[in-house]
This record gives sequence, structure tokens and C-alpha cells, in this order.
Amino acid sequence: ARLRLRRAGEPDHRMTDLFDDPVRFLSRLILQIPALLVAVTVHELAHALVADRLGDPTPRRLGRITLNPLPHIDPLGALAFVLAGFGWAKPVPVSAQYLGRPIRDMALVAAAGPLSNFLVAFVALVAVRMLSHLGGAMPLVSEPLSGVLFWTYVYNLALGIFNLIPLPPLDGGHFLPYFFPRASWSFIHQLEQVGPLLLILLVLSGATRYIVQPMFNAVSGFYLSVARLMV
Repeated sequence: ARLRLRRAGEPDHRMTDLFDDPVRFLSRLILQIPALLVAVTVHELAHALVADRLGDPTPRRLGRITLNPLPHIDPLGALAFVLAGFGWAKPVPVSAQYLGRPIRDMALVAAAGPLSNFLVAFVALVAVRMLSHLGGAMPLVSEPLSGVLFWTYVYNLALGIFNLIPLPPLDGGHFLPYFFPRASWSFIHQLEQVGPLLLILLVLSGATRYIVQPMFNAVSGFYLSVARLMV
């Protein structure tokens, strides 16, 4: 699953900080990397687990049912994230031939990734609020941990929303055959051929923020309202 890893609406000063303020760049990166690994691992593991439960042995055979982030990380995508704030993970291969109801099951596999990110984002938000009440006693531990949890919240929520965009190769693109009639499948197949190029154009032009940012703000507001009732 491809991902746009930047806080919604926040300009990316990553390269500027790298040269103008390397200490700030490195201190932020130390907090962001664990959060990134959590978001990517949870997302891809969810795909793998659901595919495995639905009868596809491919993810298990390839070692993708693991909490170890290394099998899920694409080295080039990770480097791109560090340098530019945009990156991608290694997609979990799924073989539809093993699935009992391929169209429905592929949609379930696709949905598992974003849903897992939404769940982890909410858990991270609740944890941040809990630490804010307890942090005075252990500031040397609570402050960096709160930073990691904050970025875990941001990355998981942004990743989940971004992947719901109905454009292959994102997870939202894999929902299309399930929700659209069979007569439209030839168009969906053509969209799969040009989807990666369209996605690159959307990301580079900045158009994706007009999709992700409003949804991020809406979901984040809802999460905050619920979290305040809990903590």
C-alpha cells in the first residue's frame, strides 16, 4: 500500500531542516521512525492476516505474517520517506485463486489495512492523553514517548485515510469491483493500468491533501471527542 506520510495540512520542511537545522531534523526523525514502522507493520500485517484467514497461503509462505517490520519495509520507499516525507511499503501479495469468493474476499483484505490503522491511531491518541496526565512524574520518559505516540497517531490516521482513495494501487481501488457492477470491470481494469501514474501525479501536484486533510480533520475531531470522554 502506498502512503503519503505527512501530517495533514502541514508543509514538509524535511529537506530544509536537514541542511539548516540538522539537530531538529534528527530529533524529529528519532520520534518518527518508530511511529512509521508501527503504521506500516500494522497495515501490511492486517492484509496478510485476513488473506490467510480467507484461505490464501501466500502471505504466510512469504513470511509476511509477522510483527517484524523488516519484511514489510521497502528500502527505497523508506529512504524516500526520510529524505522527502513520502514513502511506500512492500505490498502483501495476495493470490485470488485461493479465495472462496474472490471479489468479496479481496475487498475484505483491502479493507483490513486502513481499518487496522484507524484502530491503532485511536489507541495511540488515548495513550497520549493518559501520558499527559501522568507525565509530570517522569518527564524524561513521558515526553519522548508522547512524541512517538503522537506521530503514531498521525501516521496511522493519515495512512488509513490515504489508502481509502478509490484509485489502484491503493486499497480503496481494490474495493471497486465489489461495489460496481460487472459491466464496469473492464474500465476498472484499465484504471489499474494507469492508476500508479495518476497517483504519482496527484501526490506530486499536492492534490491529495485536498482529499486527506478534510477527512483527517473530521476523523481526528471525532476521535478527540471520544478520547476526552474516556481519559
